Formats: sequence, C-alpha cells, structure tokens
Amino acid sequence: MEFEAFNKISRLSRNCVITEKIDGTNAQICITEEGEFLVGSRRRWITPDDDNYGFARWAHENKEELIKLGEGKHYGEWWGQGIQRKYNMDKKVFSLFNTGRWSDAEIRPKCCGVVPVLYTGMFDSENIDQVINDLEEKGSVVSPGFMNPEGIVIFHKASGGLYKKTIKDDEKPKSQI
Repeated sequence: MEFEAFNKISRLSRNCVITEKIDGTNAQICITEEGEFLVGSRRRWITPDDDNYGFARWAHENKEELIKLGEGKHYGEWWGQGIQRKYNMDKKVFSLFNTGRWSDAEIRPKCCGVVPVLYTGMFDSENIDQVINDLEEKGSVVSPGFMNPEGIVIFHKASGGLYKKTIKDDEKPKSQI
C-alpha cells in the first residue's frame, strides 16, 4: 500500500476576506494556454445554443474584452434581471469572485464587476456576525436599496477554503429551504 501523508492543518486565527454572497448563477470564463475561449456554469460548459440564463451569449458578445482576463479559469456570479433574487435590476451582471486580483476597475475587463468586499482581517466569529448583521440591516452592497441580500462568503486565506453563511435559514441544508 502506498503511504499517504496527513495534510498540514491550517490555523483558524488567520486573515480572511468576507464578500457579499450574490444570489444568481455560478459562471466561469476559461481561457486556455492555446487561447481557446470556453464558457461554463457550475457543472458544465455552455454555449449560446445551450445556455444558462444568457451567460454564454453575453460572454461571446463580450469576448474581445473578456480575453483580457488572461489564461486560466475565472469564476464569478451571473446575476440580476430574471435570475434568483433579481436585486431590482433591469440587466444582468457578471461579478468576478477573485477580489485580490480584480478589485481594481482599471485592470479588469470593463464588462465585469467584482463581488463587494465587506471585511478583510482576522477570522473571528464576532466579525462575521457583525458583517451579517450589517448586511441584514442595511441591505445589499452590490445593489444598494435591495433589502433581501442572501449572505456572505468567507475566504480563509491560510486554508484556501471558502465558506458561506446565509442571513436566513443558515442552519438548514439547502434541500430543506
């Protein structure tokens, strides 16, 4: 039997980034080393003819700008008009998840947004609770005036893990909501 090492355990008390969890549909742009342009949802590659809420069509219409993302897989949320909570929007928007790379509007493609950062600092349950309370009381940051935001995503830098916390029914599995 081949030996399998036990993974190093990350310390919990390390930096994290908390962003608003947008209720839309997961989407990705993939640009290969050879320059191939692929568009995906959470579970599959999509095309304008086999689409997911119009994301593939939009991506192909904006391909020239999206190519500026460069080689790699670029994940985000496709949200707004006609998708999940809709956020009182009259259009759809693609917001990238990688806030460390894409928060600067000068370097990201003009057709893309980025999920809003609500907190950066030490991982602490009190800070997380405060961010959730602020979001619930003040409403969405990504769509000001929208008072039914979904929750937050916590990126724990040391572990590289992503965790979500919703404002409503966080203790219940999604299948029971």
